[in-house]
Amino acid sequence: LKSHPSNNEEKEAQTQLTKSDELQRLHSQALSAYQQEDYEAAISLLDEILAVCVWDAELRELRAECYIKEGEPSKAISDLKAAAKLKNDNTEAFYKISKIYYQLGDHELSLSEVRECLKLDQDHKQCFSLYKQVKKLNKQIESAEEFIREGRYEDAINKYDSVMKTEPEVPIYATRAKERICHCLSKNQQATEAIKLCTEVLQLEPTNVNALKDRAEAYLLEDMYEE
Repeated sequence: LKSHPSNNEEKEAQTQLTKSDELQRLHSQALSAYQQEDYEAAISLLDEILAVCVWDAELRELRAECYIKEGEPSKAISDLKAAAKLKNDNTEAFYKISKIYYQLGDHELSLSEVRECLKLDQDHKQCFSLYKQVKKLNKQIESAEEFIREGRYEDAINKYDSVMKTEPEVPIYATRAKERICHCLSKNQQATEAIKLCTEVLQLEPTNVNALKDRAEAYLLEDMYEE
């Protein structure tokens, strides 16, 4: 405004100042809503600010936190990935992305993201701890799947038992392990055990196609054609 004291410039400057004041007000409201645990309201306010301040990494990280609290992890990942690009050496964003993927049962993507964190800081305690856990689990699952491809069903069952011991806290891994053990039992002609385990999986996930197919195979072994 000082460099171009014309009417047009003054109007533009006043408009931007008004918008800036408005965004600061929205920012205060968003922080207040977040602190009061009204995450839905905080997201709505942050949406408005980020429509203008597209490149603000901190605001994206805050909105990601709100999405996590609201049970919308995929939206949180999207914001965290943007924040990881917008801020140099953003180990925290990579750690959070890896953690979300891990909780969702996507151990391969989790491993990929936690490696990005360790590339930036090999001494990052949280990332290193998560890396060790995911790497161990990933190796066990890969090994179990290799046994299945080779038709070594007993070995695969033992390996998936290890998977459940390695990660007892995140339920998705136990469910996936049981689904694959059921498959092995069915292939191994252990029909009774297969039916029992597949039923357990289907109580949690009634539309699990793999468990339905494997239980059907087990029913065939038992001549239970109606089932």
